[in-house]
Amino acid sequence: MMTLFNSYQLGDLTLPNRVVMAPMTRIRAAAGGLATPSMATYYAQRATAGLIVTEGVQPSLIGQSNPGTPGLHTDEQVTAWRQVTAAVHANGGRIFAQIMHGGRVSHPDTTGMQPVAPSAIPAVGDVFTPTGPQPAPMPRALETTEVPEHAQSYAQAARRAVDAGFDGVELHGANGYLISQFLSSNGNLRTDRYGGSVANRIRFAVEAAAATVEAVGAHRSGIRLSPGATFGGLRETDIPELYTALLTELARLGLAYVHLEATTDEETLVRLRRAWPGTLIMNPTVPMSPKQTGRDDAGHWLGLGADLISFGRAFLANPDLVERLRNGLPIAPVDEATYYQGGDAGYLTYSTYQYTA
Repeated sequence: MMTLFNSYQLGDLTLPNRVVMAPMTRIRAAAGGLATPSMATYYAQRATAGLIVTEGVQPSLIGQSNPGTPGLHTDEQVTAWRQVTAAVHANGGRIFAQIMHGGRVSHPDTTGMQPVAPSAIPAVGDVFTPTGPQPAPMPRALETTEVPEHAQSYAQAARRAVDAGFDGVELHGANGYLISQFLSSNGNLRTDRYGGSVANRIRFAVEAAAATVEAVGAHRSGIRLSPGATFGGLRETDIPELYTALLTELARLGLAYVHLEATTDEETLVRLRRAWPGTLIMNPTVPMSPKQTGRDDAGHWLGLGADLISFGRAFLANPDLVERLRNGLPIAPVDEATYYQGGDAGYLTYSTYQYTA
């Protein structure tokens, strides 16, 4: 019987278990988007995961969403990341970098530039800035001739990620960021070849994925998607058709995996599982919801055809999450006040389970 604790072959990587550490923003990078020694310790502490996917990493300055996030668009950033990948590998782990272009979910106070998006429509709600939350600004709609360079930015960051020692990359195509904006029905009102029909709205995602595959290989390239999600006010009116078409095109590229969030109904997600012939990572819990993914959720989705299960918040306070799941040990609660405050408190201060005699 397949369980979370069976090994799995992902491309040329042998994962010792099917537990994936999901990407989670932590706002701990140094000035210039540089990874730090604390980040190396944080990820190395969690290296027993079958696979770690990092927090979102911006592929360009204009792609930066939040202040305090790391990048992969300068030589200095590549050098800084090497301490992280070396620490994870020294502890026996495997690590992919999540490449995240924020698109309209950004602010001039963070980047010094007006955000860009498929259309000149601001996100709903506030965005984080160096001085605190502010209303999302009006983005500039990309010209048709500009769109390919932003698709290529994922591939350029992927090359840098491999140079920095990462085992691969995950394109962030979910949660209201740039790829998700192109997929949406109300955030993408373009009338050129990147908007309107389903075939046109998936074009940017496919071009970004194809460029990444060409840059670093399909076995090093994954993508995360959130079908039907409404982050930042986005809407998708044709979820099954849209994502079936997207997965069909991505399958031609032979990506290492698709990482789905449970942001639509189970029937649709199972249908998408059938449409995707490759490895599926399933995140059973909607991001930012009160519920945390547990062992029962994992078993349920393994039974429905997922190959790997990603855990988010449970990994924050439980660096030894795999052992806790394997042995039925209590899952420690996370201190939400420390999510984005910076520093090592609530970052490196969670301990492994302490057995008593």
